[in-house]
Amino acid sequence: MTLPAIPAIVLLTALGSGCGGSSSQHSATATRPEGLPDPQAYAAKMDAKERYWWQRPEQVVELLQCEPGMTVVNLGAGTGYFLPYLSSAVERSGRVLALDVERSMVDIMDRRVTRDHLYNVSPSVVPPDDPALTPRSVDRVLVVNTWHHLSHRVAYAEKLLGALRPGGLVLIVDFDQNSPKGPPVEFRLRPITVVGELESAGFSTQVLEESLPYQYAIAGWIQ
Repeated sequence: MTLPAIPAIVLLTALGSGCGGSSSQHSATATRPEGLPDPQAYAAKMDAKERYWWQRPEQVVELLQCEPGMTVVNLGAGTGYFLPYLSSAVERSGRVLALDVERSMVDIMDRRVTRDHLYNVSPSVVPPDDPALTPRSVDRVLVVNTWHHLSHRVAYAEKLLGALRPGGLVLIVDFDQNSPKGPPVEFRLRPITVVGELESAGFSTQVLEESLPYQYAIAGWIQ
C-alpha cells in the first residue's frame, strides 16, 4: 500500500516472551530476554521456520517502502531475521545498517552476512540509548518487536528523526494486546501510545492496514 502525504523519495526481532519489569525500565533495543544465557538457543527460536507464518517479512518490508539505493536501518536486528529481505529491497546500490546492543547478536549477524552473501549489510553494536546514526544519513528505519523495550522512547524517537533524510520513514511493528506471542500483556504498548510518542518527537504518523496476525504496524515520517 502507499502511505498518504509521504514525500517521494528501522528487532529486537526477538519473540519477547521473557520480558520482565516495566516497559519504561527496559534497556533500549535489548535483544534477548533476561536470564537466557545461550545466544545460539535464542537464535534458533528467533529464526524458527514457523515464525515466517506470523511475521510475514515480505509484507513488513513492503510496508517500509524501500527503493533501490536507499540506506535502511534495522534497529534491534537480533539475529538478522529481516536482513535478507532488506538487502534485496535496496539492491546492490543500497545499504542496510543492522544495529543491536548485544555483541553476541552482532556476531551471529556477521556470520549470516558471510553465509548469505549480504554484502550491502553492515552489522554493528550500538549503545542502549542511542542508535548512533549520523544526522540526515538514512532513508528508512525498521523497528520490529523492539519499541516496547526502549527507555525514554520520545527522546529515542527524536534521535531517529534527526537521522532521517527528508522523506524518511520509520516503521514500528510490535505485538498487539491479544497476541499469544510477545511479552507479558502489561508490558505491551497500544498503538495509540506509540503514535503519541512518535508525534511528540515530531513525526507524522499512520497506523497501517496489514494482515499480521499478532502485530500492528505504525509508520512515522517527516512532513
